[in-house]
Formats: sequence, structure tokens, C-alpha cells
Amino acid sequence: QLKAGAHGHFFSRIHVNGRAVQAMVDTGASIVALTFEDAQNAGVHIRDSDYTHRVSTANGFARVAMVTLDSVAIEDIVVRDVRAAVAEPGKMTKTLLGMSFLGQLRRAEMSRGMLVLEQ
Repeated sequence: QLKAGAHGHFFSRIHVNGRAVQAMVDTGASIVALTFEDAQNAGVHIRDSDYTHRVSTANGFARVAMVTLDSVAIEDIVVRDVRAAVAEPGKMTKTLLGMSFLGQLRRAEMSRGMLVLEQ
């Protein structure tokens, strides 16, 4: 269970490929979206030529590199082979835990400021 923050968003420490990352749970995001810095910290190294897709972010348009993460975990829930996008440096301010992770769960339910995740 996650409790909503002051503005109603759900933030949590997750583990990407075994490395800790702070993320916002975002059911409106199709996939897990990593900041460049969080991807690097998780051992996901991107070359400039890997940025082959273009997306709209809160900060405008950005190029992203599509990757498959070995694992994404939150608490004791672990999902393997998770599709994700890595944004260009400076184009995203926070990592988003999107539906490529959440959609693999048995339950992701919000009620009264709490988010319940079940694998």
C-alpha cells in the first residue's frame, strides 16, 4: 500500500535492475519512463543513436530510447522484462512507474488516498 502525497500523487522508492530509484506511480503513462540519470544509475546505458522515438512530456517534446529492463520492483512485488523508455538528459524531472509495470499486476486500486498493489 502507498499513501498519496500532499498533492494526491503516489511516490515510492522502486528498484530498477536492483538499483534504488525514486518514482511517481502514473497510471496515465503507457510505460515505465526513466530519467536519463535514473537509467544510468540502474546500469542502463544509452547512446545518442538509441533515441529513436519522440514523446510529449510535461516539459515539452523529448526523444526517448526504448529499452527492456531486467526487473522493476516495488516492495516485494517484482516484474521482469519490463518495457521502458529512457528520456534524453534534462528532459524529465522524475521517473514514472507506468502501465508496462502496473498492467502486469493482479490489482492496482486507488481508494481514499491509498494505492493498493497486488501481484
